[in-house]
Amino acid sequence: MFDLSQAAPRAAKLTALGIGVALLATACGGSSTPSQTGSSSAAAAGISCPAPSAGAGAGNSQAATNTGPVPPSTTTTATPLKLGSLLPTTGSLAFLGPPEIAGVNLGIKEVNDAGGVLGAPVSVVHRDSGDTKTDIATQSTTALLGQGVSAIIGAASSGVSKTVINQITGAGVIQFSPANTSPDFTTWDDKGLYWRTAPSDVLQGKVLGNYMATCGAQTVGMIVLNDAYGTGLQKNVKEAFEAAGGKVVAEELFNEGDSQFSSQVDKVIAAKPDAIALITFDQAKSIVPLITGKGIKPTQLFMVDGNTSDYSKDFQAGTLKGAQGTIPGTFAKDAFKQKLLAIDPALKDYSYAGESYDAVNLISLASEAAKSTKGTDIAAKLKDVSEGGEKCTDFASCVTLLRQGKDIDYDGQSGPVTFSDAGDPTEAYIGIYEYQNDNTYKPVREEFGKL
Repeated sequence: MFDLSQAAPRAAKLTALGIGVALLATACGGSSTPSQTGSSSAAAAGISCPAPSAGAGAGNSQAATNTGPVPPSTTTTATPLKLGSLLPTTGSLAFLGPPEIAGVNLGIKEVNDAGGVLGAPVSVVHRDSGDTKTDIATQSTTALLGQGVSAIIGAASSGVSKTVINQITGAGVIQFSPANTSPDFTTWDDKGLYWRTAPSDVLQGKVLGNYMATCGAQTVGMIVLNDAYGTGLQKNVKEAFEAAGGKVVAEELFNEGDSQFSSQVDKVIAAKPDAIALITFDQAKSIVPLITGKGIKPTQLFMVDGNTSDYSKDFQAGTLKGAQGTIPGTFAKDAFKQKLLAIDPALKDYSYAGESYDAVNLISLASEAAKSTKGTDIAAKLKDVSEGGEKCTDFASCVTLLRQGKDIDYDGQSGPVTFSDAGDPTEAYIGIYEYQNDNTYKPVREEFGKL
């Protein structure tokens, strides 16, 4: 991956992954055949989704857990591992910032509780990523690189990451996103320094497209953010939905910074789709009332990770009842939520907290395996610690195995983590959530897929 003289570019590796996604194996281990029992949502326009799955979640009961003191590192470092975070506290994805930052801080705490990396505590510097309407990310990245970080966790937005990826990887520093899903990063010339724990939208798009068809939709309209995230997800949703026998009857784009969406809404509704997919960020706060005000039932709405959030303070009760959304990653478990709440008691969303926590653990473990805190050395070990060895699910357990001379296979809070040569997860869960009467959402089922 790190030998630039190799003839096979990253673009070829995408083909090697096969791109085919094995879908619809539920996390409960049940059949991929949709249930004939409708969900609790009232059917609308032919929409009747499968009943919620009971006990969904990625199991890790076979993984090693630490039950004793962590042995000291046999190698120490004069340069302690320093991480940066480039996560949104302002802008259209600001709602994702708190759970991601909490996930990073929880990971740092647990690493340091276990004695740190290479005999020294790990530190983190947090900076705002903003969104693509501002230059905050570039300024923050410059500041982080100036402080000598080995890796930067972020950005959340694929569009923002595109503005800083060359700056980060060009400096020999790892960029590790917990939430980028644009397929473009799979083939980016990043010198092996770009990684992510969120799966490419090749997976989320296929799950959402298939799921809408499973719910009985024969036609779909889409309102899409015109950026790397939105159009990439749009493409994969459309391909999956049409492969399942459906037809996309309207696709309306808007740009970041737009504040008027009546034209897009009117054109989509005029096409009379059975279901509407909203591929947006927080613009959904403006778009949803326009749609429901035209008589579209919330059970016809399907959302994505960029806008599946808590709207309890934004809409009247019942506005989104029965709407559904997808978020990459397995459902946050209660024990993990309690740990996150101890870090940030104000948390309401948990999206990408697991992916952020896993990023800290994977970087720290790869640093231990490399016996170095240099970014390029750490990157060379990230794939190794994600596959092929004894399974473990937290830093203390995994680093204990490493210091005993064993190979490890880290599986984390976001689900199984196994990297491709391109730095992408090769398998992941996509959670499906349903909105309640108070416009908050709850998990109803998971789909597992491989790239």
